[in-house]
Amino acid sequence: MSTPHIDAAPGEIADTVLFPGDPLRARHIAAEFLADATEVTSRRNMLGFTGHYRGMRVSVMGSGMGIPSCAIYATELARVYGVRRIVRVGTCGGVGDVALGDLLLAQAASTDSNFNRMQFGGHELAACADFELLRAVADTAARNDIPVRIASVFSSDCFYGGDPDLVARLLQHRIMAIDMESAGLYGLAMREGIQALSVLAVSDHLQRGEHMSAEQREQGQSRMVSLVLESLLPPMETSR
Repeated sequence: MSTPHIDAAPGEIADTVLFPGDPLRARHIAAEFLADATEVTSRRNMLGFTGHYRGMRVSVMGSGMGIPSCAIYATELARVYGVRRIVRVGTCGGVGDVALGDLLLAQAASTDSNFNRMQFGGHELAACADFELLRAVADTAARNDIPVRIASVFSSDCFYGGDPDLVARLLQHRIMAIDMESAGLYGLAMREGIQALSVLAVSDHLQRGEHMSAEQREQGQSRMVSLVLESLLPPMETSR
C-alpha cells in the first residue's frame, strides 16, 4: 500500500497526523512527545513516525516546503492511508505587532499560489481551517493561560523575492504572517473531506529582521506541539 512518496505499511499511520515542514522536526517531536514511537516511513528522507500521546495514537510526518510538497503528502495520507485530521505545526514570518515565538492559529489563508484556483474551476477559494479543530486548540490555550492569536495568514510560493509590496498589502488587510503551506493544505482538506488546521510559531519578523536560530526552529517548539496534542485528546467520559 505504499505510495511513490510514503513507504509506510497499511495501518502504520494514525488517523491524526502532526505535519511540520521539516522532517527533522518530525523526528524531534516523536522523540520528545510520543511513547513507543516507531519510524514508519523514510522514503525520500521525509521522515514519519507513529506512537501514542497519553493513550491517543498519533503520527507525525514532515510535509516539505511549499504547497506542492505539502499537497503531495497530504493527498496520499488522506486517500491512501485514511488520515482524517492533519495539523500543521510550523513556523512563519510575522509582520506588524507580532513577536518571535508568538503562536498563531491560522483561521484562513490567502495565497499567491494558483494551486487552489486550478482545483476550483479558476475561481477564488476561501481557504479556511476546520472550525472544530480551531476551537479545540483555542479553548485548550484559554484553559491553560497560553497566549495565542487567531490570525489570517498568507501562503506564498516565493521564499526569496516575490511581490515587493507584499508586506504593505498584508498589513493593510490585517494579515499577521507568511508561510508557504497553509492555503494549499486548507484547500486540499476541503476537497478531501478531512479536518485541517495550521498552528504556527513566529520564527522571523519580516520588518524587524529578527530570526530564530536553526536549532530553535527544529527543536524549540515544544509549547506549540504540547498545546496541539492536548487539544486533540478525546473528551473525558463523564462518570455516572
